[in-house]
Amino acid sequence: MTSKNELLQNIEKLHTTPMGAERIAKNLGLGAQAGDPVLWCRKRIESPQCDISRKGKNWYCLIDGARITVNAYSCTIITAHRI
Repeated sequence: MTSKNELLQNIEKLHTTPMGAERIAKNLGLGAQAGDPVLWCRKRIESPQCDISRKGKNWYCLIDGARITVNAYSCTIITAHRI
């Protein structure tokens, strides 16, 4: 199953490392008011406007001028960037 539903069905497994959280917050320009970068990403991925595609081992989620990269096997947010 490679539909975006696969990612959404496993959304509760979404996580990152402490260094990953710092990198995501820095890359997206999230201030302290944004809170947890994983929750910020989860909200956007769950949005109906999110364009989710899978290429190889990663999911790419495009929304609100950001690209969130998630490992398809471990549900780890690898990185996120403004585009």
